[in-house]
Amino acid sequence: MTSETYTPRTWRTHPLHLVPPEPYSPSHPGTKATLDWIFFVSSLNFSFWSEKEGSPERYGVEWREGWGSEKTSVWTGYWSLLASINRALEAGIPITDPSFYSSEALCPDKLIEDVFRHAPQSKESIPLLRDRIKILREVGSILCKEFRGSFQGFLESFHRKYKYHGTALQLVQMVAETFPSFRDETTYEGRRVYFWKRPQILVAETWAAFYPPPCSSPTIHPLFRHGAFIHELTMFADYRVPQILHHLRILSYPSSLIDILLSHKPLPTGCREEVAIRAASILAVEQVRKEIERLRSRKKTNMPKNGLEKCVSVEGEWDEVSSVVIDFYLWDLAKKIEVGDEKVDGIRTVEMLPAHRTRSIWY
Repeated sequence: MTSETYTPRTWRTHPLHLVPPEPYSPSHPGTKATLDWIFFVSSLNFSFWSEKEGSPERYGVEWREGWGSEKTSVWTGYWSLLASINRALEAGIPITDPSFYSSEALCPDKLIEDVFRHAPQSKESIPLLRDRIKILREVGSILCKEFRGSFQGFLESFHRKYKYHGTALQLVQMVAETFPSFRDETTYEGRRVYFWKRPQILVAETWAAFYPPPCSSPTIHPLFRHGAFIHELTMFADYRVPQILHHLRILSYPSSLIDILLSHKPLPTGCREEVAIRAASILAVEQVRKEIERLRSRKKTNMPKNGLEKCVSVEGEWDEVSSVVIDFYLWDLAKKIEVGDEKVDGIRTVEMLPAHRTRSIWY
């Protein structure tokens, strides 16, 4: 992470991300557009694994290699969602506007189906399309009825509620309380377990998208003026991060679970193995975070004072590495290894196992 200068600002470098204008301006139309884009993506950010993994027949979306690029590419997995949305926006379809996608009259099901149409060579459609349409109607209606028809309106309500002292975790809780389709919860052995993957990634991506540039004046996050306390969030428990954690030997699996993964046997939502994989991933990344903090603290103790320590954000949010940034890094690393762009050298790894397969709206 250090050698690659991996920071919250890395979010802005992904070619498919809709990047907000700088300097931050709440009245700039690009600010609202980015917030609605992030909310739309987080609402549908689930279940992209394919039975045709590695085949050109898997669900994919053909669009540009990035905003402003003349070259096209077929995007798969999570990136297929972003490519679909960007393609629609480029065609003049206001697909990320809650007043549009909440209305069956303005945005009929057939139009949404066309937004997510697959590339010519694909033999699959986007998974759980009916669930995605249902979620869009739900969250769009709530935003229109209660928050002036935008995620920006939701954030303004959050700021009023907490008098601009609200933290990232409080925003996560408000998202989960407001939108039923974001309540990623289950009961395990009689105890309630709260994963809240999509509420957390919604808040984290909002935080990263608007993260101020290094040494900006003042170095205050425009959406969390008194500090986001982003370190209070966990990693986003899904199927890709535990896959790379196992590859790096941070997680170990019993032989019975390895057999299930190698056989591609589906795991039902809330079953013992599925809950254990997600919970263990959270605990593992927390341990990684603590170890990074220990190493950085030791390094700082021996580092001469050169003024660079002034170039950190408010509350030391990047100075104190968060599980959010570690998750971003591990997810990107897993994708690079999957397509052969990168491999891990210098440490002993184990074979990259297939990710666990659970078809659900939660991740």
